[in-house]
Amino acid sequence: MIVDPKSDDRLDRAFMALADPVRRRIIARLSRGPATVNELADPFEISKQAVSKHIQVLEHAGLVTRTRDAQRRPVHLDPAALEALTEWIDRYRLIHEQQFRSLDALLADDRGANAAASTADQVGDLSERGRPAAPHRKETGQ
Repeated sequence: MIVDPKSDDRLDRAFMALADPVRRRIIARLSRGPATVNELADPFEISKQAVSKHIQVLEHAGLVTRTRDAQRRPVHLDPAALEALTEWIDRYRLIHEQQFRSLDALLADDRGANAAASTADQVGDLSERGRPAAPHRKETGQ
């Protein structure tokens, strides 16, 4: 597998940006549509300057962009950047799901073999106990 250092750097920045709960809430809010810094700052008990710094981190990670609309500077979510993260996660999720399916199949085979062996043992025990006892012969003194 060829590793692209630029791609790794982008992934690192994106995951580091998403590690912060405030930034994840900003992303969640932007998933409903663009918003200004003031609108994004409303639900938080932190300064607008702090929210602006969080937005800069998200911009540096390539998760959001800002545009100019007259006096407004709305922040937009970049869905392509989130899709790239999802693709990266899915690649490894699919690998692990296949490994879990293989393990499940192996365990099911093992359980089936153990169940068959256990059933055979039980049948063997029953046949030994279920046999009528051999008649005792009286020994005569002949």
